[in-house]
This record gives sequence, structure tokens and C-alpha cells, in this order.
Amino acid sequence: MREIETDPSYDEVVTPLLLEILEPERRAVYFDLGSGEGRVMRSVESTGAFSYGLERNETLAARSGRQAVVAELPDIPLRSGSIDGTYAVLVLEHLSDHISFFSEAARVVRSGGVLALVSNHPVWTAPGSSPIEDHDGEPLWRAGDYFSDGTTEIPTGGGPVTFHHRSMSNLLNTAADAGWSLQKMIERPHHKLENQMGIQRLWGCRWRLQI
Repeated sequence: MREIETDPSYDEVVTPLLLEILEPERRAVYFDLGSGEGRVMRSVESTGAFSYGLERNETLAARSGRQAVVAELPDIPLRSGSIDGTYAVLVLEHLSDHISFFSEAARVVRSGGVLALVSNHPVWTAPGSSPIEDHDGEPLWRAGDYFSDGTTEIPTGGGPVTFHHRSMSNLLNTAADAGWSLQKMIERPHHKLENQMGIQRLWGCRWRLQI
């Protein structure tokens, strides 16, 4: 947990991408799905919007120092149509049920409201996907099993973290089936590794609810 809280890439890349995608409206009410200790919520509220959170870990929820519901995604314990929008940062790829995630977000957001996501790019999460170099040192990319669903476990200080892979078409079609209309999408390379500047690392999407 401390690795995530102290990761400088949040302030340098991840949170700015979320704000660029979300485009928070002043006094609008948003719900952070997977809010952690509240660092992204604080950035959203700095724009004049209101942000509340959902976090599975009681310690992190308490550390946020603000209203955060302790619950397990994809369930969202809110009334239907009760908020202006939701967002999730580096969360979707860790959920085994992305179909219910999109449908639950559509349930709790008002008609015309928004959903914004920042995730590891599907090219990156495909099982077996990794950067490589040829004999001349040219950066290449091993695509892995992109068109099949699968999981990868990455070791961390707190134990292995599971990444669930879905192709871009799977994710966009699942969102559309739940009533979400895509408004904006941004892809970003790695922010520090020069030999990966041509490789998709993060992606952000904003949808508007059409039902």
C-alpha cells in the first residue's frame, strides 16, 4: 500500500491524465471507485468539484480523512442516479468482473453523467507482453496474447497483484452495452523510459451516460 501512496508517477502523470479526461465541473459530485488514501480525490476537489470515495481497505479509507464508503467493487452502495459522475484510476485492470463494473457505474450515475477511467493500456496487460530490444538495441514490443482474456500476477512488496487483461474492443463494447457513449480517449507512453516512448503505457477514457 505504501508503494502506491508514495509513487511519484501519480502526481507527474496519472492524476493529470485523470483530470484531463474527467474535466471536473465545479460543484459537481463525483465518486472515486477505488479511492485508496484519497490523493486523487483531493486533486479532483481542488478544481471546485466534490468527490467521495469507495475503498475496499478500511485502513486506506480511514486514512483519506474524508467520506469514503468501505465496499467491494463492482458493487457500489449508492442510490440509482444519485451522482453526477464516477471515476477510477488504475483499478479496472484489477477487477475480475468488468461487465458489472460498467453496469453498476451506469446505475448510480444520473442520465447524462460521466464515467472516467485511467488504466494500464491493454497492450501492456496482455499475458506475455513485455518490452524487448533487438541485437542493434532498437526497442521493440512483444505483444503477448492480446486477443484473449487472461491474467498476470506481478510481485510487489505487499504480495502479488493480479492484472486482468481485456482487449480495447472488449472494454469499449462492454461500456457501450451498459449505456456509455465514448466522449474522449487518450493514450500515453511511459513517462520516463526513453526506449518505451513509442509504446502505449496508459490510456484514459471518458464516457457519457445515454440512458
